[in-house]
Amino acid sequence: MAMITLVSVSGAPGVSSTALALASSWARPVLVVEADPSGSSAMLAGFWRGSRDHTGVVDLVKAHRAGLLAEALLRMAMPLEGTQASVIVGARSHEQAAGLVRLWEPLAGVLRDLSVRDQDVIVDAGRLGMERAPVPLREHADLTLLLVRTDLPAIAAARSWAVTLKEESLPGRESRLLLVGPGRPYTAAEVGRALGLGVVGSISWDPVRASVFSHGEPLPPPRGLRRLLGGSDAAAAAFAGSSYQRSINAAREAIRDLVARFEEERGQWIAPPRSEGKGL
Repeated sequence: MAMITLVSVSGAPGVSSTALALASSWARPVLVVEADPSGSSAMLAGFWRGSRDHTGVVDLVKAHRAGLLAEALLRMAMPLEGTQASVIVGARSHEQAAGLVRLWEPLAGVLRDLSVRDQDVIVDAGRLGMERAPVPLREHADLTLLLVRTDLPAIAAARSWAVTLKEESLPGRESRLLLVGPGRPYTAAEVGRALGLGVVGSISWDPVRASVFSHGEPLPPPRGLRRLLGGSDAAAAAFAGSSYQRSINAAREAIRDLVARFEEERGQWIAPPRSEGKGL
């Protein structure tokens, strides 16, 4: 089990939509926590199109004050229908976000414990460097993913933060790049060299299909043979076979493989040395 935190620097690379896209096809139970400190829940306004009024991180503050944070966490999570994922939505205003600063540290500990025992955790931590940023949620993660587009302004904006994330890395808790729109215009290898961080995966540039997660849009109609054959599952089959969804699936598996490797390496790192003696 793992705790994975997604962050960005500028250019709206789609942290919230990528978190939901990854979680929607996660192979085991996963909790998504929207901890963007901007104070405007992109998931409620976007994916759920403002149709839900659900408890979220703000309500966890009350649970923490009552000493019930761990118990309340999963109870307050909103299921992502048709998946093994559930979501804790973020604050809805900057006034609400201001009250979350003292929540991040205890929440990080609860999420860390949850990821060790029961299920994976994906945290949408929004933009780095913002006031009231959920730094503990990044510091406790097994893996921090910096989402970056592949154009020059995005790479330039990410350069100093990439250095900071690399310096913060510890054995078993590291940072990598997750690219959005590879080859627009720079390749994954070029971006990785420029920022000095390894690239764990790349999400295809496809605003239409990404809008399913960012804006709650319906699945795009199928094309070609799938359109001619029709059927109620045609759109879902076309979406599942799209280059966008294939890139999400590939990134998901690469992330899970990387975390599994980190866990193995961390276990070796903290393991006590074997005794050379013959014992008692």
